[in-house]
Amino acid sequence: MRATDGEGSAAVPWFALPADRVVAQLESNACDGLTSAEAAARLARDGANVLTETPRRRVIAIAIAQLKDAMVLILIGAAVVAAVLGEFRDAVTIIAIVMVDGILGFAQEYRAERAMGALQAMAALSARVRRDGVTVTHAAADLVSGDVVLLEAGNIIPADLRLLESHSLSVEEAVLTGESQPVDKHARTVEGADLAIGDQQNMAFRSTMVRHGRGVGIVVATGMRTELGRIAKLLDDAEPAQTPLQQRLSRFAKGLAVIVFVLCGVIFVAGILRGEPAGLMFMTALSLAVAAIPEALPAVVAVALALGARTMARRHALIRRLAAVETLGSVTYICTDKTGTLTENRMRVEKLWTDAQLPTSPWLYEALALANDVTRGVDGEPIGDPTEIALARFAADAGFVKEEVESRMQRVAELPFTASRARMTTVHQRGEEMVAYTKGAPEQVLLACRDRLGADGVVALENARVIAEVEQMAQSGLRVLAVAMRSLPEMPCDTDTFEKEQTFLGLVGCADPPRAEAAEAIALCQSAGIHVVMITGDHAATARTIAAKLGIAPADGQVLTGTALRKLTDAELDGGIRVVRVYARVAPEDKIRIVATLQRAGEYVAMTGDGVNDAPALRLANIGVAMGRGGTDVAREAAHMILLDDNFSSIVNAVHEGRRVYDNIRRFVRYSLSTNAGEIATLFLAPFVGLPLPLLPIQILWMNLVTDGLPGIALAAEPAERDVMRRPPRPPNESIFAHGLWQHAAWVGLLMAALALGTQAWSLRVGDAHWQTMTFTVLTFSQLAHALAIRSERLSLFQLGLLTNRPLLAAIAVTVLMQLAALYVPALNRVFTTEPLSILELLACFGLSSVVFAAVELEQFLIRRGILHD
Repeated sequence: MRATDGEGSAAVPWFALPADRVVAQLESNACDGLTSAEAAARLARDGANVLTETPRRRVIAIAIAQLKDAMVLILIGAAVVAAVLGEFRDAVTIIAIVMVDGILGFAQEYRAERAMGALQAMAALSARVRRDGVTVTHAAADLVSGDVVLLEAGNIIPADLRLLESHSLSVEEAVLTGESQPVDKHARTVEGADLAIGDQQNMAFRSTMVRHGRGVGIVVATGMRTELGRIAKLLDDAEPAQTPLQQRLSRFAKGLAVIVFVLCGVIFVAGILRGEPAGLMFMTALSLAVAAIPEALPAVVAVALALGARTMARRHALIRRLAAVETLGSVTYICTDKTGTLTENRMRVEKLWTDAQLPTSPWLYEALALANDVTRGVDGEPIGDPTEIALARFAADAGFVKEEVESRMQRVAELPFTASRARMTTVHQRGEEMVAYTKGAPEQVLLACRDRLGADGVVALENARVIAEVEQMAQSGLRVLAVAMRSLPEMPCDTDTFEKEQTFLGLVGCADPPRAEAAEAIALCQSAGIHVVMITGDHAATARTIAAKLGIAPADGQVLTGTALRKLTDAELDGGIRVVRVYARVAPEDKIRIVATLQRAGEYVAMTGDGVNDAPALRLANIGVAMGRGGTDVAREAAHMILLDDNFSSIVNAVHEGRRVYDNIRRFVRYSLSTNAGEIATLFLAPFVGLPLPLLPIQILWMNLVTDGLPGIALAAEPAERDVMRRPPRPPNESIFAHGLWQHAAWVGLLMAALALGTQAWSLRVGDAHWQTMTFTVLTFSQLAHALAIRSERLSLFQLGLLTNRPLLAAIAVTVLMQLAALYVPALNRVFTTEPLSILELLACFGLSSVVFAAVELEQFLIRRGILHD
């Protein structure tokens, strides 16, 4: 951000120019501002004062995105083939399932997009500017270079400004620098060339906040030309990674497509070689294809993610993309900002100390109530420096409310805080006397108290006692202020007199406290095998103290600063990335490098934050989590998930929910592969054991619809198991078939096929005309028995409790009724080529099907005993 000379070439930065020259170069007027005509012309020339947003996806784009999944494309292809062959019922059924999947995904993502728009609207700003010689309020988006902006406590700065006036002005720049303490500002020229943002004390930057004081600034940059815009541009180079769920399902779909193609080809060719009619074998091959593809998988995945998103929404978390729900359950590292995320971003008095020889007096509380510039907003909430707000609140809790004390002790003068003096004094009239209260850095306040502490060696003794306490409080991570006072019978000619021969009153230790729930949340993350890393722009000592309090790192743990980080080579950082738990004084580029290094090491990284400086890393991370209440627009736009209550503990809830969602998706894959394997094995093996085709294509499709549909979707509602947060994270490259899933599907599928073919063979042998209907029913009920048995991969149904998943019970009951309707409703008999079974035949079907339930329960028992390994 630089001014230009008369020829337009690069020249000195704005902060290095005198204020009058800045005004002249911008062709403005410090007193009257721009004219409306000139402002309109500049707005047309330079564009609105807004950041370039990621374009909102249109409705049609969201809808088309639902059809890009490989499983969906396979299903659409199957539907087309069925339609070409005249099997319109099959084609319609498959297309209906695809539509259900698309509607679920579309509805959730559309709601998320709408919610993001609402958040952006809530964040719209206005500003007080001088136009045509009068002060008016304009939308921040309408500001242009050369506009003169008036600032006061509580304002969000609308553009990058060169300050023209400053009256006790301090600005909180945490969103840009990560530093929680406000920065004192002035209007004088600052010498230098490439100074850091925190050192440009005559500049005020977009989206930072005025904490106290007032000032006037002239706009030198708007929109993407601001410092905030510069950081936002980093997002263009940070592409989000594909989620683990997308990777696993993509591999699953591709592998499944190959298997289906090979099986269909083998069956078709083998039948032709045996002399079977080509048409019949083609229909048989199509039946196998329909049986092999778990049609409901996309719908079940969407339902599982949507249910997870809905649960998280009730816990104040907005999911911008459905797949982000599962990704949070996969992360191995959570990189979190400190200010406002782990801490409350609100200073609080933690300790009050007075020397035993100088007991606490009401004067100390009066000093805390009066020696500050805290004001009240329109909502009654205090506005000002966080530390001063903390002091005022502490005094009010002791009965010394600022407004009440000021009503009897009016402020008549002040000596404002400056960096060189490191203290602030306010003078008040109390009756006939004048009382001055001073607060500031202990070493500076003690200088003012020197003569009052004694003159015969007592000075050194008293100072040593106070300084020792200061050091002890500082080592505890507290920001320490000293408080003193002096009273005079009348106002002196020189107000500096009030800062001499003062009476020392005490020390106050303040801290930005950790969130009450943060330590527990971090401990729970660690029990789940997730490493929590603090990345902050704050001081190393403060970061270390907060990290120790929260259990992120030991009190003597290593803290790597941004300066030291930038000196490390990539190889050196790769070697130590898993050791460091606390990073301090980092820049936005440092955060990107940390996240990228962890990802290069094979980790899945979640990044939480609320500031603009967090946004590039939020976007690069596998899952970015932004704060909705205290966060910035850029951070929210970059994130995959937004915490609407800015509560770090919601991360733990999200991890818990993500793991539950993934477990439920695995349950469905386990269930679907097993049941479909049973259907494939039944159709594939029947000719080789001398049996006729056991099932018709419409019967196969019916089984897939009723058994994969309702029960499969109900499995997505399965509650989380008790140990879900005591497991280590899944290895990032772990297959969805890990822990014996495919072996389970193979033996259960063969068991189902054996029961179905056994039923068929026995029925044919005894001359039962209902052999096909019985085979159809045994295979259907076997799949329902399997759904009950696989609610856990280790625990018995009786340990889980029969009623803990009521949707599954309801789905199984409805499916049983639908199957019975297919058997006993005459109209459906004609559709499915079925016949009513006798009561004994129906009981036999139920009994044979229960063998699957008993077998899976035995498998789980052996796993619990350690005889089998999952």
